[in-house]
This record gives sequence, structure tokens and C-alpha cells, in this order.
Amino acid sequence: MQTKMLHTWAFWLSLLGLLVFFTDFGFDKSTAMQSAIEVIYLLVVFFGFVSLIARYLHRFRPAQIKVRVFDLLYLFSLLSVFYHELVKLQILPLNNLFGNVWWVKLMVVFVFIREFSERNINYKRAQFNPAQLFILSFLSIILVGSLFLMLPNATYEGIGFIDALFTATSAVCVTGLIVVDTATHFTLFGQTIIMVLIQIGGVGILTFASYFSYFFKGGSTYENQLALNDITSTQKLSEVFTTLKRILVITFTIEFFAAVLIYFSVSPRLFSSGFEHFFFAVFHSISAFCNAGFSTLTGNLYETGFFLNYPLQIVVMLTFIIGGLGFPIVSNIVDYVKYTIRRIFYSFKRVDSYKPWVLTLNSRITLITTFALTGFGFVAIMATEYNHMLQGHQGFGKVVAALFQATTPRTAGFNAIDLNSLQFSTIMLVFFLMWVGASPSSTGGGIKTSTLAIATLNLLSLAKGKTRIEVFRRQISSMSVHRSYAIISLSLIVIGASVFLISIFDSDKELIDVAFESFSAYSTVGLSLGITAQLSQMSKLVIIGVMFVGRVGMLSVLIAVFKKVKQINYQYPNQEITIN
Repeated sequence: MQTKMLHTWAFWLSLLGLLVFFTDFGFDKSTAMQSAIEVIYLLVVFFGFVSLIARYLHRFRPAQIKVRVFDLLYLFSLLSVFYHELVKLQILPLNNLFGNVWWVKLMVVFVFIREFSERNINYKRAQFNPAQLFILSFLSIILVGSLFLMLPNATYEGIGFIDALFTATSAVCVTGLIVVDTATHFTLFGQTIIMVLIQIGGVGILTFASYFSYFFKGGSTYENQLALNDITSTQKLSEVFTTLKRILVITFTIEFFAAVLIYFSVSPRLFSSGFEHFFFAVFHSISAFCNAGFSTLTGNLYETGFFLNYPLQIVVMLTFIIGGLGFPIVSNIVDYVKYTIRRIFYSFKRVDSYKPWVLTLNSRITLITTFALTGFGFVAIMATEYNHMLQGHQGFGKVVAALFQATTPRTAGFNAIDLNSLQFSTIMLVFFLMWVGASPSSTGGGIKTSTLAIATLNLLSLAKGKTRIEVFRRQISSMSVHRSYAIISLSLIVIGASVFLISIFDSDKELIDVAFESFSAYSTVGLSLGITAQLSQMSKLVIIGVMFVGRVGMLSVLIAVFKKVKQINYQYPNQEITIN
């Protein structure tokens, strides 16, 4: 009982330490306040150390080797930080290697993560279904993010609640629409908050919380696995946490390599310091993979020194394309590459290692649709903008610029051109690309590539007089067809309602600008024709709602609202309805 109380105290103190961590950055403090914060840091680290020791002394079963290795490093860091804090408070003499203030604050965050991961997180399906849980997690992060962005040291001149809510929603929903300039309005602390919100929104707070809990505890309840299975769309219940692990590994691996490539593709002379150069690379890596479209540059990538930097554009483009494919597709591609290499290797040994359907039907449909949309967009932009928007580019630059502009509307939101300079026909093409968006289970929005593919295949089947959809010697289930058309209908309803409401609240705005904003918000793209900051408060609230619905999915909202009916054991007679 005493041990349980100790862990409880350690958790609540770590939560207090996390709040103090943000207060430390967010407010200007007096000397007395700074001393009080140092004492709180000391208490957090001390209780984190004692809680970890007690956890091992009273553990019923030995922890896994990977957890023990992590905890050994964690314990060493805690002792170092604890020693440093005693030195800083003049309780002990000398100083040590870990006296850096950043290291101390980082360990306070780690104490919270370690203690939070040991809490019993149970998703009660009787209280919340997976759709409701998914929506509530996004709402909570948006509200907390809004409050953090309103801290005095997060901005240079302050920010109102609506603008903070808009920015937080845009970041968590990985949209990229902005009402204030990210580069000049937010401090480094504020930009860091936005970057963290993008990362959490792109991957999902439930993914982080669930996997860390599973990592340290070595297991989870059956009810938790059911809820996570619905959220991650995992085919097998036993593979839920393997899927979560893959999501995190894929995310951080790609973001790491993207950050390195971005860092070396940009000249250091464009930045005032080495840290600013490093932060630029990390920020844009996370923003690109999560398809957020946020940038620490005032004109996004359409800035002097950047819009003609084709290596940078290629890296950013490849990063958001991979992020937009979806975690299951990227994971399946990795499996297929491994399988292909293995087959080549075994072929030298004359061993048959053939395995059918390594590349799944989902992957085939998604990849074909993605390449088709990219190719179509590229050719169309080259045809319409070759002597217009692309006039400032030469040779290979025209190809990169056209390809970048063909891919970025599909929820990435980066722009290396002036969108207002596009031809009307190109803007219409951008509307379509934004509406389609990325692929399922990805960091992007839109109706998704698979939805467009199923709708197109259904049209072809109807034209041929078929009663079912067949592709690659497989039949698409009727439920997939129903969901596809429901998603298409709901998207048009939400976008139409948004255009209608904004036209009322901001009647002076051009219809094409309003429609562009609504499509961009619903598909979490982030591109704009320049009216976002000029919108009224009510219109901003409309866009906030549309961004949120676009990220979580209108179908998920309906599932969260309506009670699921029980399976019926009867069937009414079929009746044909006059359609055409």
C-alpha cells in the first residue's frame, strides 16, 4: 500500500514538474520564483529516483532486458541531475558534467513519461467507443496546446484565444493554415510548442501513450487491445502493439534522415546561428512527414534562398509523400523490399522462396492511385504553367517545381510559389487534388486515395454491367463501397456548409477564395489564397471546426454520436429505386 502511495505521489509530482517546465519557459520569473522552480525540479527527480528503486524492489516479475537497460540509463541520469540540483542550491560543492539546465528540464519530462507509462490506462468501451476516444484525445491536445500558445513567452506580442485555438487546431490536425505568421509572431518556445503539437497530431497521442505503457509494463488489457485495434485498423488483435511500434519506428527514422538531408541541403549563411539552422531542419522534417505544411519562414518555402533550392524541395517532397502514403502501406513496402532482396539472395542458392501477395491489395491500389494522381497533376501543371508560373525556373528546375506543386496540394501544404499567380485552370486542378488528399491511416487528410479508387472502379463496373467490383483477382467488399460513398457525400456536405457559412460571415470575400480555404481546411492541406488572417472570428471558428472534422473524419464523428445498433437476423425484400 505504501509503495502504491509512493508511485502515486511520484506521478502527481512529475505532472506538477511538467507544468512547471512549461511555466519556466512561458513566463518571466523573479529570482524567488526561479528558486522555487529549482526546488520543485529537485523533488520531481528525487521522487522519480525513489519510485524507480521501489518499483524494482517490489516487482512480481523481472522486467524485460530492454526496459532494464533503459532504466539503468534513466537511473544514472536521475542521479546526475539530482546531484546537480543539490550543487545549484549550494547544498553540495562542485559541479558535474550534467549541469546543463536543458538536461535537468529534460529529465523532469522523462520522469513524467516514466511515471505516466506505469499508470493503469484502461479504455472503457462501455463509457467511450474507439471513435469517441479518438476524438476526445484530439480535443484535449488542441485545448492544452491553445493554452500553451497563450503563454507570454510563446509569442512576441501576445495572441488572442481564437487565434491560439486556430493555430493549435491547425498544428494538431496537421493542416498548416495560419492566422499569424509563424516565423515572426512566435518565439522559439512558441515554435517548439507548434512542432510538438504537429508531431502528436500526426502520430496520435494514443499511439504514444499506449506504446510507452506497453513497453514498460510488458502487456495490456484485452479491452485496451480491442480499442487500439479499432483505432489502428490492425487486422490481428495480437499485432496491435507491433503495429504501434512500427508506426513510431517508421516516423522517427524517416524524420531523422529527412532532418539530416534538409540540414545539409540548406546553406548555413541563411541562418544567424548554428542552432537556428538545426531547428529549421528538425521543424521542417516533422512538418513535412506529418503533412502539416507549417514553416518557420514567412513565405513558407517561397523565400529568397529557398524557392530555387531544388535539393531541399526534393527532400521535403519525398518526406511528405512517404508520410501521405500511410503507415500500413509504408510498412508493407518495407516488407516487400525485404522479401525481394531475400528472393534475389536465395535465387543464387537455387532455393524457391516465392510467397504470394506480399504487397497487399491495399498497397497496390494506394500506390497506383498515388502515382496516377501525381503523374496527372505533373503533366497538367507543366502544360498550363510552363510559360507562366514555371517561367522563372530552368530545365531540371521546371520539373522539380511542377512535381512539387503537383504533390503538395495532396495535404502537404508547403508552397514554393505564389499561389495567387496560378492560372484559373491550375487552381481548379488544385481543388481536385486537395479534395482527394492522402492515403488511409496516414498523416494526411482528404477523402483518401482508396476512396477515389473504389468510386472509380465502381463506375467502371457499372459501365460494364457488373454487379460487383473486381480488381487483381480480388473482390472489393460491399462495406468498403458503402464507406467510400459515405465519405464522399459527407466531405461535400461539410465543405459546402463551410463555404455557405463563411460567405455569410465574410460576404466581402471572393467565392473562389472561400471555397479554396474550405477545401484546404477539410483536407488538412494548409494552402491558402491569402484570406486566412483576414477572416472574421466566426469564420475562423468555422475553419477550426472543418479542420478538426477533416482530421478525425466526419464518419468517425457520426460513429461517435450515433449509438451502434445490434446485428439483425432478418432481411427485408430488395426493391430497386429509380436512379437515372
